[in-house]
Amino acid sequence: MRFFSMRFLILLWFTLGWMTAQGQLSSRLSAAMETFNTDAQLKYALSSLYVIEAETGKAVFDQNSNIGMATASTEKIVTAATAFDVLGKEYRYETRFGIINTPRGKSLYVDPSGDPTLASWRWEETKDIAFLARLKAAIKEAGIKELNSIVIYTGNWGAETIPDGWIWQDLGNYYGAGAQAVNWRENQFDLVLKSGAALGSAVSVVKTIPHLYDYPITSLATAAEKNSGDNSILYYPSMGRKTGVLTGTIPAGQTSFVVSGSIYDPANQFAKTVINSLKGVVRFSNDKVATTDKEVKDVKWVYTNSSPELSKIIYWFLRKSINLYGEALLRTVGLKEKGMATTDNGIAAIQEHWKTRGVAPDALHLYDGSGLSPQNRITTGAQVAILKYARQQSWFVDYYEGFPLYNDMKMKSGTINRVKGFSGYQKAKDGKEYIFSFLVNNYNGSALSLVRKMYKVLDELK
Repeated sequence: MRFFSMRFLILLWFTLGWMTAQGQLSSRLSAAMETFNTDAQLKYALSSLYVIEAETGKAVFDQNSNIGMATASTEKIVTAATAFDVLGKEYRYETRFGIINTPRGKSLYVDPSGDPTLASWRWEETKDIAFLARLKAAIKEAGIKELNSIVIYTGNWGAETIPDGWIWQDLGNYYGAGAQAVNWRENQFDLVLKSGAALGSAVSVVKTIPHLYDYPITSLATAAEKNSGDNSILYYPSMGRKTGVLTGTIPAGQTSFVVSGSIYDPANQFAKTVINSLKGVVRFSNDKVATTDKEVKDVKWVYTNSSPELSKIIYWFLRKSINLYGEALLRTVGLKEKGMATTDNGIAAIQEHWKTRGVAPDALHLYDGSGLSPQNRITTGAQVAILKYARQQSWFVDYYEGFPLYNDMKMKSGTINRVKGFSGYQKAKDGKEYIFSFLVNNYNGSALSLVRKMYKVLDELK
């Protein structure tokens, strides 16, 4: 009886200690958020913070956890977790190359997979030089000397290039590259610029890296003060134009100032790069790229290119917040679950997937897979639920590894106009582990100032 009483007292002591510690954290977070909410930067803003204890799932702090918020790139934690669960950590994209007969002779047939890493510079094996060398060797080994053209099958991916809800100012810039059946060099190029010495003088285009086929850039940009930074915007062709347009300003006196843009037609860029690289091995009689939504059955396959495994793709997706990867992953999930790689299918698949895991579809109103659309609305409650689910899965180590380190905390950040967010995991000094999501919409003032104030709240979890 005495032994039972001692065990009960010890258990009671630990329970009271845990409740006291958790109560203290809740009080500290309440005080920190009260200060945060009354700050002048938040006068017209909406904020949501949801924190749970990782092991038990018990709520430690809850402010607006059921309110849909614009998430910016914190949405990527949802896309990444879904891709791991649906596709598997070892999933690889495969792009197949073969020879087909056409009325005008044999052509190179490409069966793409939406691989967002084709010619990416992030891995040695995916770089354009490495890929082109492998393709060239395979064509040479097959004994192919002459081809009419390149035919790209787009049946599973359709003609969609960007998701609905993306804004015009984003599309021409590197982060505004959408996913297509064929993606090339992350659908990104560098624009090298030269500015005059005088304020207001013209900015001229020196070159693009790589060379862009059939896509000239016109500069309407001007020179600003020397330390003004990059305030330029690249626009896609519009209103009858056949060129991209650069507007805004860059600093005066620059001879090789670099801004990055999104490739307008990655399939054309890919195909003409391939044709050019195969010179000396294969003679093409036509450099026009043809696409077809009809799958060719009689193909002599000569080469299959594989991407890095999904876990490596998601590492860079989360660590460097690559929007293209998010759109490719979303559409790939749509293809796997719905039979067609569209954004709408991917969104429906995500909502259905998480509904069976306790997250209401209305808590996940999505327009894309990356968070670039300002129309996305996700609750912090949903984000935390998905983070908690991920922690219990076999792929969690790879998922967690991709989270960047901000403020000495493993968390994914998100930034679009007047939106800032952080979502992730934190282990406190006492060993307790927490999962959190912190979103702010429509704040005033500078993002840097707001981030410092958000860090001050999150510091309570350390």
